[in-house]
Amino acid sequence: MRGKPQTQTSMLSLRTPEERVPKDHPLRAVKALADEALRELSPVFDGMYSKRGRHSIPPERLLKATLLMALHSVRSERLFCEQLDYNLLYRWFLDMDLEERSFDHSTFSFNRERLMKHEVAEQFFAAVVSQAKERGLTSSEHFSADGTLIDAWASLKSFRPKDEKPEDREPPDDPGNPTVDFHGEKRSNETHESTTDPEAKLMRKSNGQTAKLSYSLNGLIENENGILVELQLEQATGTAERDSAIGMLFRLGGMKRITVGADKGYDTKDFVANCRQLNVTPHVAQNIGKRRRSAVDARTTSPPGYAVSQRKRKLIEEVWGWMKAVGGMRKSRFIGKARTAMAAFFVAAAYNLLRIAKLQAA
Repeated sequence: MRGKPQTQTSMLSLRTPEERVPKDHPLRAVKALADEALRELSPVFDGMYSKRGRHSIPPERLLKATLLMALHSVRSERLFCEQLDYNLLYRWFLDMDLEERSFDHSTFSFNRERLMKHEVAEQFFAAVVSQAKERGLTSSEHFSADGTLIDAWASLKSFRPKDEKPEDREPPDDPGNPTVDFHGEKRSNETHESTTDPEAKLMRKSNGQTAKLSYSLNGLIENENGILVELQLEQATGTAERDSAIGMLFRLGGMKRITVGADKGYDTKDFVANCRQLNVTPHVAQNIGKRRRSAVDARTTSPPGYAVSQRKRKLIEEVWGWMKAVGGMRKSRFIGKARTAMAAFFVAAAYNLLRIAKLQAA
């Protein structure tokens, strides 16, 4: 029998978002882990806000909204706030009922400076990593280091000479998208900088690729399950990856010897020497050429653990792939190193939460 559409809607509903979300939905485990990490940061949130005045939107809600944007590839805060009005899954994740109004997208901007001042993103990421360690999901001996380039929110047309004065520039033919001819002009980070984002540097990943205004995102994963344990965003330079790796290994600390796997870009005398000073065995891929010798010899490459590290170090490429393809970190949505770093920490925390939830289910 053919069904007929109901033209009269129900005037009363007793269903809640909690009842609408399936019991086996993968976000349930992620939400539980995120709430646990946010409870640890409650004292930090208390110190961020005044005891007087109107009540603000709970910072826990803003942070979980940022996680949702990474997990569901929402491209902007404005779009997220629009979807929050009708997406029951989002409302359930943020502990909102059906009657609460969606907050305005400008709320993220107003609270961003406060979050950066108190380093909330870094602390939240650290709390998530602690959860993985408490559950025995991380290795304490074997790690892998790598870096990737994040496109800055700036165009190559904004890369102008540092000594150029605004009044010396020719009037643009199109203010929104001016024609710029820089062919034949020698440009470098020493003589030029972006007028949009001065902290971004012109860099390319390898020969044959296009140079772009970028930031260097560097990370350290443990080799057991590929969980990101350290993260650092720096200006893109030729040594940013190795310098960041040494800094992250130093923060791990401890008297126990550990290993770190890395690609050929880390096969330098300085990096290997710094690793050995930190009681770290550098399992770096050998970069051998006609006029070049590797900084590691058979004493490092002969043990079977070296081959394992070379296989496991590729796990970090999966982290970068997820953060760029799903988390929206292929190109930064923010101007400046501090804002881009904060976004990277939240996306990395979202990846770890998803990874921990899958490992627990398994």
